[in-house]
Amino acid sequence: PEIKETVLRQIVVQVGRTGVLTPKAVVDPVRLAGTTVTNATLHNQDFISEKDIRGGDPVRIRKAGEIIPEILGVVPEKRPPEAIPYFLPPVCPVCGAPVERDEDGAALRCTGAECPAQLSRNIAHFVSRDAMDIDGLGSAIVDQLIAAGHIQSPADLYFLTLEQLSSLWKKGDKAPRKLLASIEATNANDLSRLIYALGIRQVGAKAGKVLAQAFGTLDALMEADEARLTQVPDVGEITARSIAACFRAPQSPHMVERRREAGGRLT
Repeated sequence: PEIKETVLRQIVVQVGRTGVLTPKAVVDPVRLAGTTVTNATLHNQDFISEKDIRGGDPVRIRKAGEIIPEILGVVPEKRPPEAIPYFLPPVCPVCGAPVERDEDGAALRCTGAECPAQLSRNIAHFVSRDAMDIDGLGSAIVDQLIAAGHIQSPADLYFLTLEQLSSLWKKGDKAPRKLLASIEATNANDLSRLIYALGIRQVGAKAGKVLAQAFGTLDALMEADEARLTQVPDVGEITARSIAACFRAPQSPHMVERRREAGGRLT
């Protein structure tokens, strides 16, 4: 693969759907494999420390698989004297909650239960085609609903009113009514879709089907301990721990109230 040299100007941290903090390098624009590259992945803290990557460093960059820009290493002899080692922040850059390192990996994760960055991506995942498949609810609409205070969790989608949605479109637009109908239609979805939509770590669409078949209801799955979960085919200790942790995690008063109001609507 083609390798070029450029300068790393800044390291920014993004927060993903599951709360993982991912560092990204902002570099001077460089032409690489047919496109102009301005950003590159830095993976995690271990990657940064291993290669001793610092802000202001001249770096060698390439496209992994001819697609994803990545830093191969620094050019230490050209390093500016003011460059200092970089460490990911001890708190989430979005919500300020403490971050914790995964016991089974190198990822640092935000512990904020209602972190706005996680909320937007969680809901986008919840409404995606392989999950609850809510047509007409794209990321832009999700962000507007969050900004307006209409939704603080995926459960809030089922309490949206026509008045709230109509404020996002021009008067007379049929989109709000269609969106409400699309949300209502998901009540008939298979349980496996809901399990996948919850965004539990290690639980994909296939695992959602296996768990739905094994437990039959969401309440039964929520009550299962790790020992019971590992008895399910293809569910190992790490996956069982993720499932149990998801349902044992403390819920905000808002979430508790929403579950009470829903009366089991999503279960």
